[in-house]
Amino acid sequence: MTDIAAVPVDSILIIDFGSQVTQLIARRLRETGVYCEIHPFQSAGEAFERLQPKGVIFSGGPASVTEAGSPRAPQAVFESGVPILAICYGQQTLALQLGGKVEGGHAREFGRADVHIHETSPLFEGLWQVGGDYPVWMSHGDRVTELPEGFTVIGTSENAPFAIAVNERKRYYTTMFHPEVVHTPDGSRLLQNFVHRIVGLKSDWTMQAYRQRAIEKIRAQVGKGRVICGLSGGVDSSVAAVLIHEAIGDQLTCIFVDHGLMRLNEAREVVTMFRDHYNIPLVHVDAADKFIGALEGESDPETKRKTIGRLFIDVFEEEARKIGGAAFLAQGTLYPDVIESVSFTGGPSVTIKSHHNVGGLPERMNMKLVEPLRELFKDEVRALGRELGLPEHFVGRHPFPGPGLAIRLPGGVTREKLDILRRADAIYLDEIRKAGLYDSIWQAFAVLLPVQTVGVMGDGRTYEFVCALRAVTSVDGMTADFYPFDMAFLGRAATRIINEVRGINRVVYDYTSKPPGTIEWE
Repeated sequence: MTDIAAVPVDSILIIDFGSQVTQLIARRLRETGVYCEIHPFQSAGEAFERLQPKGVIFSGGPASVTEAGSPRAPQAVFESGVPILAICYGQQTLALQLGGKVEGGHAREFGRADVHIHETSPLFEGLWQVGGDYPVWMSHGDRVTELPEGFTVIGTSENAPFAIAVNERKRYYTTMFHPEVVHTPDGSRLLQNFVHRIVGLKSDWTMQAYRQRAIEKIRAQVGKGRVICGLSGGVDSSVAAVLIHEAIGDQLTCIFVDHGLMRLNEAREVVTMFRDHYNIPLVHVDAADKFIGALEGESDPETKRKTIGRLFIDVFEEEARKIGGAAFLAQGTLYPDVIESVSFTGGPSVTIKSHHNVGGLPERMNMKLVEPLRELFKDEVRALGRELGLPEHFVGRHPFPGPGLAIRLPGGVTREKLDILRRADAIYLDEIRKAGLYDSIWQAFAVLLPVQTVGVMGDGRTYEFVCALRAVTSVDGMTADFYPFDMAFLGRAATRIINEVRGINRVVYDYTSKPPGTIEWE
């Protein structure tokens, strides 16, 4: 997955046993300035050998260690002598693999619990005191019933007699609760104690250091070769393009396939920024007629996405042939994409990736991938963009799906409806910015519903579309909650949209939240 030359010497390996919140462990470590990588248990042995991490974290997981064939950690990790933090399922498999016992059939423990501290430990030094009770988040059915030799219980809860069990001599630390979730209030600091106090790592994971390593890696990979980049106009592909251009200059050519489904004035802004500001070779392909024509009358959202993906590949491949001589293809792949693509559980990753990506390129193009962002989370990509000097208004833009406005137009796509939606969306975002709320919201957008209603405007009767407004708060886009606008704001936004956008006579606000999964409207 990663070129070891591009990895800091000091790193943490996170072995994924299938927990829905494994990514949160990595995010917490990255936030504290420590480099880490997530690898599924099947390939963790190879990853451990390649990365040579200074410490290892075992994640939770949905399986039962009492079942035959359930996931296990590589034996090499135990033989290496590196510190281990094992969480939930991780605690159970560590105990079993080292000679302890795990049983099912005991009282389950899901949700909030209190851990009582019996002895001190560097794991919670400066956080928890002996004799105290502290809130944590539990999620387990099985539990350890007999610890391996050398382990001591230092924390208990009502239904987890081994809530915290450690072997200080070997530097093995295990918890039945999840420190990575926000429901464990001191969890982030506990993880910091593990990587800083126990493992001894410094906070040397910075975007400045990453930028330099990435440039060196790109130059080593590409050499004198030529690279083409599929520029979508979004933050990810734009940051990747600017970074690659800094590394190899005019060996890079960007292809911007303008499908006519972007927000108001975005296509023009992308072309201006890359051609005028960065002077990056850019091929701008106006393919709006082809895309909109193919989408007209199509109401199924999945068919829309597949149609857009197919056409994107066709147009991109045609332009790449015109350029000729390029041996490398640059993409803005992010770390969550990498993690989802190798998830051992299968889970929802296929659906999520179908939603956020317009499709890959065919193997017949025979090009090697350059993916300089594949080790980064979204917030880190934004930080890298700032490090590279991209304008703040661009770096901080709300996420925009690859299929663009097509999935914010339930029903068939037409130029008229796109124009109506663009203007409504622009007014909505303008009001959010004027209110100083833009950076507090993960994503906000308008949706033009396939519904027309009778209304009265002035002395006239209207029969026009309904516009829905959506705004959500999120950390990583995997879960989302609606943003609690006050009625005064919604009144201003709705009044402007109805007054300024011909074709809309009613505005509604979407108050729904979303569990793990995509946060777009469908």
